[in-house]
Amino acid sequence: MGTTEIYLIALTIILAVPYAVWRLARTDRFAPLVVVQIIGGILLGPGVLGAAYPAYYAFVFNPQVIAALNGIAWWAVMMFVFVAGLELDLADAWRHRGETALTAGCALVAPLLLGAAAAAILLAQPGWIGPKGTYPQAVLGVGMACAVTALPILVLLMEKLGLFRQPLGQRLLRYASLDDVAIWGVLALILLDWSRLGRQGLFLAAFAVAAFVMRKATQRLPQDDRWYVALVWLAVVAFGADWSGLHFMVGAFLAGAVLDARWFDTARLDAMRNFLLLTIMPVFFLSTGLRTSFGVNGAMVFAAAGVLLIASVAGKLLGVHLAGRLLGWQKGEASVIGWMLQTKALIMIIFVNVLLDREVITAQTFTALLLMAVGSTALTTPMVRPRLARLARPTVH
Repeated sequence: MGTTEIYLIALTIILAVPYAVWRLARTDRFAPLVVVQIIGGILLGPGVLGAAYPAYYAFVFNPQVIAALNGIAWWAVMMFVFVAGLELDLADAWRHRGETALTAGCALVAPLLLGAAAAAILLAQPGWIGPKGTYPQAVLGVGMACAVTALPILVLLMEKLGLFRQPLGQRLLRYASLDDVAIWGVLALILLDWSRLGRQGLFLAAFAVAAFVMRKATQRLPQDDRWYVALVWLAVVAFGADWSGLHFMVGAFLAGAVLDARWFDTARLDAMRNFLLLTIMPVFFLSTGLRTSFGVNGAMVFAAAGVLLIASVAGKLLGVHLAGRLLGWQKGEASVIGWMLQTKALIMIIFVNVLLDREVITAQTFTALLLMAVGSTALTTPMVRPRLARLARPTVH
């Protein structure tokens, strides 16, 4: 068979297998389709399918097919991160800045510290830090991965739980939005390259000027033209960020964050996010799975994932409960908010993909973090449903 036919076979597998499992097993009660797709990517990767059926794996996922899939995955995830940046409502966070900053700070710092402590022990062993990474970079990166909340997946779960338009849902959006900004700021700090500091300074200065011009121009454009220009803007900023030594994902987020979602039709923005999740993000999940590895020691990778999962979950719950006590929340709110903010798939996966691209971490560390993200996200819905039901019951005096 030629490359085209093999590519279409791979694409059929990518789209059909996770959907069939999700629909037939009815996993939506505890794992949305996106989580099943990520797990599917891991199972279809070299660590599972490749190990069990190496000849089949080498035939379907040959270098030419993987290169084609990676091209789609890059553009898909760039657009997704751009939309995530665009949807940040920093104005709302500013209006409630005291409560938002305290809660988001506690929800970020506690799991970051616990995750970094676990990483400090794990990364002292050989095989976990990438060839271009330093010990402090890797510890901070793993710690931050434990603290991440995936805003797009949070939105999906809130819609399923009926929280999105509720006051509690809007609070969750504020907390996650502020943490999203911190995530990309920390990533830029991790990737700071002293040998390219001049380039990075030039990029940031040029970006600040270009963003000012872009904001003014976008408001004067017709609604349809704004989308075309925004995609050009995305590609240019992503290129500039990558050229400067930052990752193109940092550029994609910045390109969206400096624009206002209210300048774009809300229905079309929602449709674009859903279109990306339906059509091309599954390719990104598969390409992510293809990068997993259990090469150091399979049992050790799973053990590391378990330790990081405990640090992540415990840290997030401790941080949010601390914020709830300081702010005087009603009983049960902190548990619901703490578990809702456990969603890590997508943004954390994008985050650790960047660390792997820049060789700050190894494929084994990446695999452990990926397993941790899947576990954390899969826990969210089953843990929230009963707590949300109790919170909704009227208090009997």
